[in-house]
Amino acid sequence: MKVAMLAPVAWRTPPQHYGPWEQIASHLAEGLVARGVDVTLFATLDSRTAGKLDGVCPHGYAEDPALDGRVWEALHVAHALARSGEFDLVHNHLDWLPLAFAAHARAPMVTTVHGFSDPRIVPAYSRAASAYVSISDADRSPELDYVATVHHGIDLAALPFSAAGGEDLVVLGRIHPDKGTAAAIEIARIAGRRLVICGIVQDERYFAEQVLPHVDGDAVSYLGPVGPSRRAEVLGSAAALLHPIAFDEPFGLAVVEAMACGTPVVTYPRGAMPEIVDEAVTGFLVDGPAAAAAAVDRAAGLDRAACRATASRRFSTARMVTDYLAVYGRILASRASTGTLAIPTRESPIP
Repeated sequence: MKVAMLAPVAWRTPPQHYGPWEQIASHLAEGLVARGVDVTLFATLDSRTAGKLDGVCPHGYAEDPALDGRVWEALHVAHALARSGEFDLVHNHLDWLPLAFAAHARAPMVTTVHGFSDPRIVPAYSRAASAYVSISDADRSPELDYVATVHHGIDLAALPFSAAGGEDLVVLGRIHPDKGTAAAIEIARIAGRRLVICGIVQDERYFAEQVLPHVDGDAVSYLGPVGPSRRAEVLGSAAALLHPIAFDEPFGLAVVEAMACGTPVVTYPRGAMPEIVDEAVTGFLVDGPAAAAAAVDRAAGLDRAACRATASRRFSTARMVTDYLAVYGRILASRASTGTLAIPTRESPIP
């Protein structure tokens, strides 16, 4: 099987600090290569892969103001689809833009929907000839048919288990009202524990007005973006990860990364969280800062080994790769039996 893996180009694949979509595209590409699949990763030219690398964008446009993301994404998609006839399947991780040109793809397309940035982009999905994979059952549009839900997988080897943990709390993710960074500060204050904040600043005003004034290097510390090499250390040394989201989280990579390190999670029951968190095993689902603070001690008392074991069973890269190979098989079998790109849904059998 020859697969074109179409990654985003906002960041390098795999990312050096932030870039969840790029991270998943990388984990999947490397896992498929390890299973003997012929993978060409279409990504920034400074990306790394055990497969073949192709692309046109020199490096992530989010890291270089001289690059216009709209231009380089269009060039990137055009380049990949021009080669699409060389592959059995194109796997799109780049949101709606490739879908606008899906009719020009000369191989079946599967699109992992990493989340809808805006309801106004849904027409690009509903009109395109692509099979859709949701990353959680919670993040499904009623306007689309899906071939499967595939939860993300993580590199367990890069996230070693920490039996001891620590006393501090951590919040990891982009600093934005959606992610509830300021709420995490309030939760830690009520709980009487120090808080470590990690992530890129996505909302400068929010950071300046509601986060930075509390950062004193003691009760609240800000480490900036933490890359893969430091993420395990930060997560593994915490008593719990706080994830007080103010939106319907499509998945939440930081949540499962913390679990893999043995660190339980205290979060709100929005979006995918009820699917991802095993109540009283890997964390607690609560409503509001007061309830979250009250849950911190209970979370810190959970069995960290059980937390790791559950994450290993449910969210490994190996499991994700197996799930996607099943998706690919369904799509290619459907095409072979009909001679056209007939997209199977999760509920429909292959003809």
